[in-house]
Amino acid sequence: MGAQLRVYKQKISSAQTTKKITKAMELIAASRIQKAMGRVRASSPFARAVTRAVSAVATHSNINHPLTQEREVIRRSAVVIFASDRGLAGAFNSQILREGLQLGELLRSQGKDVAYYLVGRKAVGFFQFRRITAAGEWVGDTDTPHFNTAEQIAGALLDAYDRTGEDQGGVDEIHLVYNRFVSMMTQSPETVRLLPLEVVEADEAEAASNQVYPLYEFEPSPETVLDALLPVYVQSRVFNALLQSSAAKHAATQKAMKSASDNADKLITDYTRLRNNARQAEITQQIAEIVGGADALASGK
Repeated sequence: MGAQLRVYKQKISSAQTTKKITKAMELIAASRIQKAMGRVRASSPFARAVTRAVSAVATHSNINHPLTQEREVIRRSAVVIFASDRGLAGAFNSQILREGLQLGELLRSQGKDVAYYLVGRKAVGFFQFRRITAAGEWVGDTDTPHFNTAEQIAGALLDAYDRTGEDQGGVDEIHLVYNRFVSMMTQSPETVRLLPLEVVEADEAEAASNQVYPLYEFEPSPETVLDALLPVYVQSRVFNALLQSSAAKHAATQKAMKSASDNADKLITDYTRLRNNARQAEITQQIAEIVGGADALASGK
């Protein structure tokens, strides 16, 4: 019986240690969420402004530009999956990887080849385990993304988009798959086609937003303006996706660690009850043995 009590004591101690670790990780994630949310709020207006500027140039000028022109035949599509470098975030990585694979299967069913670009060690490890070759990989900068990482990703995507022909590694369209931060409890997988840009006609845009847009004049030319806006647009959208994914990851980590702490509390309660039951049974057995010995002595006399 004493051995059983030692086992329960060790299990209680182990659960208490686990609770300390998960509680500390929950507090760390909670402190990081506010900074991540602030960076998302700071970057979103710029990303929207750049998108509106690109849409304005494409809508109010009669030019055919690779940024907005749908290619006649789409042979190869790029899918950029934004995961994280670390786990302990519940279903954060699994749901975004599943979303990326489902998008890839959908594109293949349409007769398109798929090139995967992976962000985060979890995505890289997932694809390496399944022996799926990736066209590009970026790791080590998912918790607190830096803009130079977005520049590297955007540069690789633009380089692939500018190439013509599947045999040269080029792509005809680019999709982003990332977790969007909705609230502290909700992180929603988001799929966005980055290029070519889907342009809304001016009349439709004005009717949808109830705003009257000004007339535009482009200098030196609309083509030059679009050429200048293209890398800025892609970089801003990729950076915003990195920031959204980072904020969603910290929120998922906090939620997962809180659940782990609650489970540790439940384990401690259960093991404490079992230890008390075992101790009471041991005491009862000892009392029975003493009483039995006393009865034996009394009957011997």
